[in-house]
Amino acid sequence: MAKAEERLMEWLRDAHAAEEQAETMLSGFANRLEHYPELKERVQIHVKETQRQAKRVKECIERRDGSTSALKTAGAKIIGLGQALSGIFVGDEVVKGALAISAFEAMEIASYKILVSAAQKVGDAETATVCGQILREEEAMADWMERNIEGITGKYLRLEEKPGATAKH
Repeated sequence: MAKAEERLMEWLRDAHAAEEQAETMLSGFANRLEHYPELKERVQIHVKETQRQAKRVKECIERRDGSTSALKTAGAKIIGLGQALSGIFVGDEVVKGALAISAFEAMEIASYKILVSAAQKVGDAETATVCGQILREEEAMADWMERNIEGITGKYLRLEEKPGATAKH
């Protein structure tokens, strides 16, 4: 069981770092959105969810007598900043951002499914419950993106056709 305990802690630290990365990436993206109010609102809602998720995962780690990884968290924030800034250099930032969010949500969904399973395996019902709740929030964001990505793309293409209009963000 010791290996399973170690893995659960490692994966919780990874999840915490991913939430920190997501917060940085999503905040930067949302701050630049001008022509996509529905997307901006949903991303801002998810930023707040992400902040709570990072806090809840950290609480799980600390309850298990562990600590977050400063190195993983710092690295994740740097990656998130790079992802957020990369949109500045592409003409279709909103579409690339929607794609990145969709991919990131898929990774987080898989991560939280793994965490629920691992927490159950080691008998940590509280961590399993917390991760299950976060999983549902991640699934809700992924579902929203899936339902709206075609509309975002269509709006981008319509705006791009207008003379003098900027569709980028």
